[in-house]
Amino acid sequence: MAFLESTRKLNIISPINQLGYGIAGLNIVKHLLSNGHDVSLFLLGQIQADPKLHDFLKGCFESARVPDFEAPCIRIWHQHDMSEWVGNGTKIGFPIFELNRFTESEKHHLSLPEKLFVCSQWAKDVVLEQLGGSKKEEDVHVIPLGVDRSIFRENVSSRPTTVFLNIGKWEVRKGHDILVTAFNRAFTKEDNVELWMMCDNPFYSDEQNFDWERIYRGSGLGEKVRIIPRQESQSDVHNIMSQADCGVFPARAEGWNLEALEMLACGKQVIATNYSGHTEFLNEENAMLVDVSELEDAQDGVWFKGQGQWASIGDKEIDQIAEHMKSIHELKQSDNLNINQAGIDTSKKFSWDNTIAKILEAISDE
Repeated sequence: MAFLESTRKLNIISPINQLGYGIAGLNIVKHLLSNGHDVSLFLLGQIQADPKLHDFLKGCFESARVPDFEAPCIRIWHQHDMSEWVGNGTKIGFPIFELNRFTESEKHHLSLPEKLFVCSQWAKDVVLEQLGGSKKEEDVHVIPLGVDRSIFRENVSSRPTTVFLNIGKWEVRKGHDILVTAFNRAFTKEDNVELWMMCDNPFYSDEQNFDWERIYRGSGLGEKVRIIPRQESQSDVHNIMSQADCGVFPARAEGWNLEALEMLACGKQVIATNYSGHTEFLNEENAMLVDVSELEDAQDGVWFKGQGQWASIGDKEIDQIAEHMKSIHELKQSDNLNINQAGIDTSKKFSWDNTIAKILEAISDE
């Protein structure tokens, strides 16, 4: 693309770790550098990434000592914290949010940057509806996140057991309270099936994480549940995904859902709710979607206290999840579970280079 040919200087404020913002920040920086652009990186928190990447990022940290103060500054972070910036260039906020309403404080913070990047059309619609006149349509750009297909490659699991995989830190928003019910509703102890949960939540204490694990291990099919620790690199995550048959994501709301897109890239089947950010890339052709008929106030007693809404998931939706899981299992056990070619084709449209191209296009007039 033509606008990739000229070198741009950018100041980027972001975490670098194995959580959503950190993975997004790492890949955006990595692919900007790979395309010859000059990045000054200002870390939020401690770097937690594959040690092989430390040298690759070294130049970004050195550049941050004497940044270009007129370069655009992109802050990849939560919508409630958009107050600190670097330099005098255009301020661009890149929040990844899950709910359809903002608090007054969040509205204030989102009004501070001149431009906003969001992952999906769903998110753009929320921003324009919630911020009213403080942001015009041309100020809000849809910048879909990507998947690294050099890491997340397609394959078919050779395991005879049907393996369902969920990745995402333990929380009610992710639907972890109902996935265990759907799994037990779908199968019996005689079924050759397993549910793998890679859900360690670094914001929880060990005891809080154990509480979630006990729910799954103590369920009727607890012996078929495998708890997998958080992996240190994206390659390690791919290794886990390659052994699974289907990703199941019964989230009440998602800002993007990197793991679902990665599962598509691996050619795996995906079950997910038909609501919020991941509808940017999940559809009836590449996934088994769970219809959502109602929204409800987002309440989990920890992170969400009614400030917005998310999908209401009751018995009807749990039945849909269970039926989808049974369908996948029946196909696997009859040797008719094919690679998800529609998912692979979708993932090719969502590369990180595509993300970078859209970022550069959005700031081309800066």
